[in-house]
Amino acid sequence: MSSYFELGPRPSLGYTPNHLDRATAKRSEQAALTVLAASDSARAYVIGGELVVLKQSGGVLEPLFVESDARTLAQVRERVFLGLAHGAARFGYGIDQTSAQELKSRGDVFVSDLRSIAVQGLVASDHLPPLAEAKALLAWHARHRFCSVCGATSEPIEGGWQRKCPACKADHFPRTDPVVIMLAIDGERCLLGRQSRFAPGMWSCLAGFVEPGESIEEAVRRETFEEAGIRCGGVVYFASQPWPFPMSLMIGCYVRALSADLVIDHSELEDARWFDRPSVAKMLKRQHPDGISAPPPVAIAHHIMRTWVEQGAAVFR
Repeated sequence: MSSYFELGPRPSLGYTPNHLDRATAKRSEQAALTVLAASDSARAYVIGGELVVLKQSGGVLEPLFVESDARTLAQVRERVFLGLAHGAARFGYGIDQTSAQELKSRGDVFVSDLRSIAVQGLVASDHLPPLAEAKALLAWHARHRFCSVCGATSEPIEGGWQRKCPACKADHFPRTDPVVIMLAIDGERCLLGRQSRFAPGMWSCLAGFVEPGESIEEAVRRETFEEAGIRCGGVVYFASQPWPFPMSLMIGCYVRALSADLVIDHSELEDARWFDRPSVAKMLKRQHPDGISAPPPVAIAHHIMRTWVEQGAAVFR
């Protein structure tokens, strides 16, 4: 077997799996949530918009705060119940992003965005899924404070997993935006693209939102054609990943390319190219002679590309 298949130990995918017991029955029991929050074992993640606040002591970063400490950091706009960790309650506390920025001047906390925390491995990987859960849910609250039916200010209920309008009684639930992310395969080569916002030299799978009335397979074919002009056929599901930027579910797929000539939509992509398996392997290992690379292991694109390098056409079986 060629050496380019030898990629070493498989890294873990970011923001999953979430080991919290979501304890959905507790959400409607306000008295039970109050007791859980008052417990000595209860802890909270503190998030301000795109920023996460971490405790800092002796160079060690800890994302969980006891409630009293969390509330002294800044005014809490929202508290959401995330679930139970071995019976101990976990909450997400939402503060203003401006307040989170101001905390950077303190020596006992460390403030950074969740993406950087994940990529740099600043906290134990078990914390990433509940952080993603908290960030996405708090982002939904921040964007949906008013009833979309009548415009009145809605109120959070069910531990933060629902908002209710006191005026027209409409119920509102958290949204998750489905996004297909796919690798188009043409024999021994795959299609990768670049967006201008990517890190220098990084190439990745194509991706796009699933539209209303559209299946996953239809979205994969449509997005690949719209962005790169490639007609596609059979679609195979790979895996999914919660992506809290702000609240998406990445649906990873492989798709067979039926054409090869690229017609790039430069309003979507800076560039797109076909890459063979040895080239992608070098990108994954950050050893490509042109200095180009793949997304980091925290992203599902890395795993989609790696599995194709290791398995080739077998990904369609």
